[in-house]
Parts: sequence; C-alpha cells; structure tokens
Amino acid sequence: MPSAKIAHLTDRALIRIAGEDAHTFLQNLVTADMEDTDANGASLSALLTPQGKILFDFVIYKTDDGYLADVPASVAPDLLKRLTFYRLRAKVELDLLDADTGVFAVWDGPVEFNEAHIAVTDPRTSALGQRIVAPVSKTNFPAGAIEADLEAYERHRIATGVPEGLKDYSYSDIFPHDADLDQLGGVSFTKGCYVGQEVVSRVHHRGTARKRFVLVKGGAALPEMGTQVTAGGKNVGEIGSSMALESGEGVGLALLRLDKVTQAQDNGSPLTCGDVEIEVRIPDWANFSLTEPQTTN
Repeated sequence: MPSAKIAHLTDRALIRIAGEDAHTFLQNLVTADMEDTDANGASLSALLTPQGKILFDFVIYKTDDGYLADVPASVAPDLLKRLTFYRLRAKVELDLLDADTGVFAVWDGPVEFNEAHIAVTDPRTSALGQRIVAPVSKTNFPAGAIEADLEAYERHRIATGVPEGLKDYSYSDIFPHDADLDQLGGVSFTKGCYVGQEVVSRVHHRGTARKRFVLVKGGAALPEMGTQVTAGGKNVGEIGSSMALESGEGVGLALLRLDKVTQAQDNGSPLTCGDVEIEVRIPDWANFSLTEPQTTN
C-alpha cells in the first residue's frame, strides 16, 4: 500500500466569513447549498456573474463561528472585495487570513493532523483525498507520510480529472456546467435564488450543457492551456492543465464539445491538440457520457 502523501498548497488562501448572518449571506449568494455545507463540513462552490458565468470557484468549510473559503491566493483579495460589496447591512465579518493558516492536501491514504483546525474528505470527490486546514508553523507531518510538493498534488488532481479555475479556465469565461461543478457537488438546483441562478437552472433543466471538462491523453506532452483541440480541421474545444508522464506521454484536462467529439469519433476523425493526437476519457466520478443529448449552434 502506498504511503500517504501530504502537500502544503501554497497557492491557496483562506477567507473567513463569520457572524450571525453568515449562513444566510452565503446561501443567497453562492452556488452551493449551505445546508449541505453545514451537514457535510465542506462543499465546492462558486460565485457567479449575473449572466451565470464563474467569477470565482472555491472550496468552503464549516467552522465553529462561520465558514472559511479556500480560494486561489492570487484572487483572494478580489473575492474578499466582491464579498464586501455584497455584504450591505448583513451582520457578517469578512477577513483574509494570514499565511500561517495553510491548506494541505492528503492523498494515497488518510492521516491525522493533531493541530488541524479542519480535516475533511475533499468534497469534490473522495478520489482527491483529504483537505486539511492547519497552522503552518506548528504542523508536524505524521510518521510514515511523505511530504510532497505542489507539483505532485497538481499531477494527482489532473489524473483525477478535476478542473480548477485559473489552472484550467479563466474566470468570467465559462458556466458551472462547463467546469463540471454540477457533477462535483458545487451547484444546488433546489435551494432558491443566488447570483446567476436563473441561467444555471435553465441550462440544467433543459439539458443544454454542451461542453464539459474531460480527461485527455496524447503520445507526447500536451500544449499550453488554451490551445485549441480540433477534429477534421474544426475547433471542438481547448486544453486546460496537463502533465508529462515518464513515458513521454501527456495527460491533461480539456474543455470539449461532447457532441462534436462523438461526431468526430463516429466519422473516424482524430482529435488533435497542437501537433499531438489525443484520446478522450470521462473521469470516473462523472455521470455524463460522450453520447448524452447535446444541442448544436
């Protein structure tokens, strides 16, 4: 059995959302159902534009006095500013925690952090492992566990097939269904209104999600994020994050039009990304397929 691996996710930051109105404030604002967050301890969520596109994506944790939003560090001040804009007269406290409170990922086996503030199974999929919030300066890794780096975790995330904002797509560009948030427990279709809810609900109930992130594999390293994926000379999507394997092959995530991928396969047209021919695989946690009904432009 492999030893558990632990990585300090130095590219993540934490925003504290507390106060007597914290639950209602978030319930009326973000995509996740905060009742589920309260019950499960954590959930994937997003803040959308009024047009229903992802403005920020994050993991959110339940705490004793409210919640912590686990977000890309590069945009944490922007998310804090946006939350402050929406606060109005709500009795909510908003703070960006300092770097001594860190986010850790654990995979290939569970571990126990004696100093952990939060320790949960990653709410997106258990295949990702655990998500830990703990003081960086006081954290001692358990005996037998392997300290890994951020690159090792990214390889694990990509292999699991879970997309993340900024690494696989730009903010304000795509809808939650495109980023598989509905598949990963990040969107509620029953809790009522939140920013962008009408568009997301319409896409869901009409079954008009045309694009999805899927796993792709090529015989060589894959090009940079944003490179087009084509079939028969026509664009069917673009690549997100990727990694090179020791074999020289490349594995990554790509946002693809599933109907066009199916059509290309039926026609015997290879999919290519740059100069690399690729194969497509649906992540194990996903409940969609290449042959699901799709609309066309």
